[in-house]
Amino acid sequence: MSFSADSPLADGVVASPNRGARVGGELDLLILHYTGMPTAQAALERLCDPAAEVSAHYFVFEDGRIVQMVPESDRAWHAGASAWAGARDINSRSIGIEIAHPGHAGGLPPYPEPQMAAVTALTRDIVTRRAIPGPRVLAHSDVAPARKEDPGELFPWERLAQAGVGHWVPPAPMRDGRFFALGDTGQPVEALQAMLALYGYDQPVTGRFDAAMAAVVTAFQRHFRPARIDGVADSSTITTLRDLIAAQPA
Repeated sequence: MSFSADSPLADGVVASPNRGARVGGELDLLILHYTGMPTAQAALERLCDPAAEVSAHYFVFEDGRIVQMVPESDRAWHAGASAWAGARDINSRSIGIEIAHPGHAGGLPPYPEPQMAAVTALTRDIVTRRAIPGPRVLAHSDVAPARKEDPGELFPWERLAQAGVGHWVPPAPMRDGRFFALGDTGQPVEALQAMLALYGYDQPVTGRFDAAMAAVVTAFQRHFRPARIDGVADSSTITTLRDLIAAQPA
């Protein structure tokens, strides 16, 4: 089970048996997670436990140490049931990074500076070597909005974007105005659903603002408009989405 690290930034290899062959599709996604466990060691052990059936390609400790757990050429088991831009086997076309962090259950503390410096460098290395486009650097919550909320609204996506990783625009200011929320229906809701789907979210165009849509809007806010996470599509949320779509690279 031994292998050589793909990234020169890895401090070592801690091989996980939880992996398999990639199945079709291009490797063109980078997914970021937090571990959501009290200690890094417990999370690392779980990612190596065959009974847990979870893993990731890379693991970043709080002090900035990086270990690789699965070769990039293999399919790690990190995203679970997920979807983006019509693709559903996200594990087969992505690289997954687990960031040691207690998560929402642990109070959602800030990410330590040494850890964020390491995550920034590692993600920059991966997207450069693998030519992963900015809009395809995503949160676990983006690809599984009904199930996941990691890496959370305190994750500094803007910092990564400043380093050339991911896709970011300044969030539109919070202000009063028309909004859409649970229970709303009609053509304006359809238009918003079409925008979310155009960006990549697994959002069917039904004209009904249901619980599944609220989860998608919440995931969008966690990543791109974290000032308020409520699942309500206010003018700030909608304008930020519009600006992201307009700023997508050709």
